[in-house]
Amino acid sequence: MRQEHFPAIPPTDWLGKWAASITDYSISAISLEGRVLTWNPGGEVIHGYRPDEVIGQPIGDFYTQGDRHRGLPATGLERARQVGRHDTEGWRVRKDGTVFWASELLTALYAQDGQIDGFARIVRDMTDSKRAHDAVLESERRFRVLVDGVTDYAIFMLSPDGAVTNWNSGAQRIKGYAAQEIIGSHFSRFYTPEDAAAGLPQRALEAAARDGRFDAEGWRVRKDGTHF
Repeated sequence: MRQEHFPAIPPTDWLGKWAASITDYSISAISLEGRVLTWNPGGEVIHGYRPDEVIGQPIGDFYTQGDRHRGLPATGLERARQVGRHDTEGWRVRKDGTVFWASELLTALYAQDGQIDGFARIVRDMTDSKRAHDAVLESERRFRVLVDGVTDYAIFMLSPDGAVTNWNSGAQRIKGYAAQEIIGSHFSRFYTPEDAAAGLPQRALEAAARDGRFDAEGWRVRKDGTHF
């Protein structure tokens, strides 16, 4: 079988061609002093700068004023220098002054003698993911506020083995326990001793796990020992 030989392409050429073809990521080489040495099309798309506008500029220009005052650009470079990489998320600034939520990776680049020769900086715009995540958190916060404001129903969550994990104001009114008194306790304490001994709490958990829900009526016990 004839074996074909292809000319070897230096890794730097491969890396350069790869970076030049990427628009979803800002990929740049950074000097030891923290200045931009190279700039790919993704950098222009994400940050808004043309290569001639940004090459030679400090990476601190991409950070918010508050982060610059806290020394985050220098901290990131020093972390990458010490351990080889620094991976973080945070607000970054575009040329027009608007901000976006970025996933940023700084990786140390080494010369043949093993000394650090600079850094590679890879940035992705994660603003949409950040907004979606924040929307979920806000929805959960509003739901917790809504649930906690319900006083006609005891609403609380259980772990898979039946331990109480949260407690609303309705549960405190109906059962008599404050949250700090009951969270972490097993919900079987709400059953009469006879029902607990007969295994009703465990059967309720098993049915809910198997069928997705469990409905029942029966006597339950308040903190003061009275039944309802």
